[in-house]
Amino acid sequence: MPAVKRLAATTPHLDAALFVAPGHEQLQAARPAAPSSHAPRILLLYGSVRERSYSRLASEEAARLLQAMGAETRTFDPRGMPLPDDAPDAHPKVQELRQLAAWAEGMVWCSPERHGAMTGIMKSQIDWIPLADGAVRPTQGKTLALMQVSGGSQSFNAVNQMRILGRWMRMLTIPNQSSVAKAFLEFDEAGRMKPSAYYDRVVDVMEELVKFTLLTRDVSPWLTDRYSERRESAEALSKRVNQRAL
Repeated sequence: MPAVKRLAATTPHLDAALFVAPGHEQLQAARPAAPSSHAPRILLLYGSVRERSYSRLASEEAARLLQAMGAETRTFDPRGMPLPDDAPDAHPKVQELRQLAAWAEGMVWCSPERHGAMTGIMKSQIDWIPLADGAVRPTQGKTLALMQVSGGSQSFNAVNQMRILGRWMRMLTIPNQSSVAKAFLEFDEAGRMKPSAYYDRVVDVMEELVKFTLLTRDVSPWLTDRYSERRESAEALSKRVNQRAL
């Protein structure tokens, strides 16, 4: 039986014209002839504006590690960021954040845990990054690493919440994550992270982020290509082409 007829017989609800079974050939076809050779571009966001912000210090330590691994990093300063919907999209801080999100191939989100959750400052930054900006999805297919700092014992509430958000933003959130307990004890007066198992975990997370970014950045359009969206686009195109009057 021909493949098309067999497909129709076994899965009658599939649109055979839009269905593509993932395979090695498709993966190879998705790879560019000349793989990207530039440094991985990583954006870091942190969730506190205190003068001595441990989430900022942790993200600065992460940036140093990323740079040592060959990545290019940029860090967004959330000071002056308006609440979501409390200012137009044209606000300079909003535009800065969105331009950085478009530039990045991967991100690091680092939040303090406050009242058992990520901070409002962290959530506001994520909320200002749109799921879609015109025809562009600023975060889809990009890698994401998660970190949190806590004032008390080790917790994973903030990273778990951010993992849900990363999935919602259609990001490739790496398996590893970092949670630094009693962060006030883990940084010296100069703001550098002290040697510890917590520091080693941050190294692990950044290493994994760079690996995943290198592995996926050239094929992220293929990885995030979805049957449902292909079908939706085809239906929209058909309606537009076949409409009789405007």
